[in-house]
Amino acid sequence: MAQSGAQKDVRRSEGYWRANVKVQSSLLAVWAIVGLLLAVILAKPLNNIVFGGFPLGFWVAQQGSIFVFVALIFIYARRMDRVDEEYDVHEEGLGSARKRVQKRTRREDSSAEGGNS
Repeated sequence: MAQSGAQKDVRRSEGYWRANVKVQSSLLAVWAIVGLLLAVILAKPLNNIVFGGFPLGFWVAQQGSIFVFVALIFIYARRMDRVDEEYDVHEEGLGSARKRVQKRTRREDSSAEGGNS
């Protein structure tokens, strides 16, 4: 009995870390594409395109990458709140992202039951 409970915990923990690594890998891929590929490697070809009065390569390196990096922070926090909730390792205090997840879950549950009561 105790071993099956421990095995469930191990499986849940492994699933949680797989989900965590998946989130991190996808966001790191976006970070690499924007930070290295667009801002450094493709800067010269992108400079042939003008955006807002500046060459696009310059704009991506100076402004666009910063916007993307800040957005990645918020995306990571929101996605990890969902993963934490799914694997029941969330914090007790309700953050704004967790509140949104709960609202969405309630809406989906009520829709799945056949309507809004």
